[in-house]
Amino acid sequence: MRDSVQHPAMRGEAERRGRFDRMAQAASHFASSSAFFVLCAAVVLTWFIGLVVGASASFQADLAGAMAALTLLLVALLKNAELRAEHAVQRKLDAIAVALLEQHQGTRGDAERELQHAIGMHEEV
Repeated sequence: MRDSVQHPAMRGEAERRGRFDRMAQAASHFASSSAFFVLCAAVVLTWFIGLVVGASASFQADLAGAMAALTLLLVALLKNAELRAEHAVQRKLDAIAVALLEQHQGTRGDAERELQHAIGMHEEV
């Protein structure tokens, strides 16, 4: 349970992510596809045609409820993706700052390795 209240990016690396994070990532990819847009357009078109032809109030209410539920799920998925992307950008900036500091000081540390790892994070997000 403790894991579920942590920042999504802090729950672990890509290979150790939980079922929800993997599902959220897959759903996020689907939600940004043209197929999902076509599905949403079809639902909205169905709703609009129902209004024009005078479909029953029950039909309209059911369709509006489905659209509201879909919207709520999309908000949760978008927030999850936003937080993971934010964390990846911050890790990259931190790694760049440390690498620049080490270069300026003329020291060698783990900054180069951390920078390479942080740059590769875009594949995990």
